[in-house]
Amino acid sequence: MSWASIELAGWGRTSRGAMTACRPERVSEIRERMGEAVPGAGLIGHGAGRAYGDAALNAGGRVMLMRRLDRMLAFDPETGLLETEPGVSFADLLAAFLPRGWLAAATPGTAFATLGGAVANDVHGKNHDRMGSFGDHLAWIDLMLPSGEVARVTEGGDPALFRATIGGLGLTGVVVGLGLKLMRVPSGAVRVRERRCRDLDAFLAALNEVRTRSAYSVGWIDGLARGGALGRGILEEAEPEPAAELPARRTRQLSVPVDLPGFVLNGATVGLFNAAYFRRVPEGGRDRLMPYARFLYPLDSIGQWNRIYGRGGFYQFQCVLPDATAPVGLRRMLEEISETGRASFLAVLKTLGGEGRGFLSFPMRGFTLALDFPRRPGVEDLLARLERLTLDHGGRIYLAKDAALSPEGFRRMYTRHPEFEAVLERVDPERRLNSDMARRLKIRERAP
Repeated sequence: MSWASIELAGWGRTSRGAMTACRPERVSEIRERMGEAVPGAGLIGHGAGRAYGDAALNAGGRVMLMRRLDRMLAFDPETGLLETEPGVSFADLLAAFLPRGWLAAATPGTAFATLGGAVANDVHGKNHDRMGSFGDHLAWIDLMLPSGEVARVTEGGDPALFRATIGGLGLTGVVVGLGLKLMRVPSGAVRVRERRCRDLDAFLAALNEVRTRSAYSVGWIDGLARGGALGRGILEEAEPEPAAELPARRTRQLSVPVDLPGFVLNGATVGLFNAAYFRRVPEGGRDRLMPYARFLYPLDSIGQWNRIYGRGGFYQFQCVLPDATAPVGLRRMLEEISETGRASFLAVLKTLGGEGRGFLSFPMRGFTLALDFPRRPGVEDLLARLERLTLDHGGRIYLAKDAALSPEGFRRMYTRHPEFEAVLERVDPERRLNSDMARRLKIRERAP
């Protein structure tokens, strides 16, 4: 195994760069390569490449491609504790454990993400009110420190390092193993209830209602609606089906073979799509039986769907606003977005239940809004305005999706950054670990 030149991009394809990469298959190889990391330029772990921005990129430096460390080592059916390597994906978990009645309790919106990436970003799903985020289900993390030592990190043993590693963007070390607690499920399907919400007030009220009773809840929101229809959308709530006999049917994998021309996605075409999508659910709502994979990972059925946005790529903006400020803050954001005509048809509104375990964990109790914006002139200005609105209303921007946040915004949103920085200074004083995001957000530079 040796170093080789490579070009990598985030999933949004707005962040990219040339770097030097290796593909370890064993912990001993990781230790050897860790010793070759150049202080400053540094090294960062890279999983499946599903972070939207620059969190797992290191232009001019080195990356460690971790997907080949994909072995599941042990499972305890009494406790649900899985011992596994970090290159295992959520799709691997689904295939191996759902037939046995087990599922990851917290999962992101794509099954292609790796468990190592889930640790680094403390990912969350459609059941955060009930189950929290990924870090809430970690018993321990085996971490290759910049020194080459492998430490089993637990909340009881080294709580600061544990909290710095969960959601820590891979900057405390390279995850080489983890103990993850899975949850029991009664079948391979959920019962999904869909209904229309006519405007933002109705949508927020409905989400508040279902967050206290439903296992899962998520909403699609029409980012281009205006006036009395501002914030309209479709709410989905779901419960595990006690016993499900899903019909056997062949699922054809669709794919986007080429970058679509930029003119395909504009205000008119997205507006037509959104109107049709809103009306696909009857006024009285509907119930459907749905496999877990289809409900949890709807976009995974379309290969390379990021090509829809054209060669220039796209930014995803995801923020969370506290319950108290969300009604006003989200309205101002949607008005701002609607006026620009830039919103995508991929727009999500859901609730989060509380703070994560990590110093840089994204969740707080509130409402989270996520939208995609094709990279076109002026979009960075829009993202800057949305950053200010997020700050004005006491919220945060999700680092796993980010490619545009300012260093000042980062420090104001993530107020436990000093604790995170203290851990980095302790475990990596030579700064052997680094990334494009760490440099952009000036994570290793103390505030004046």
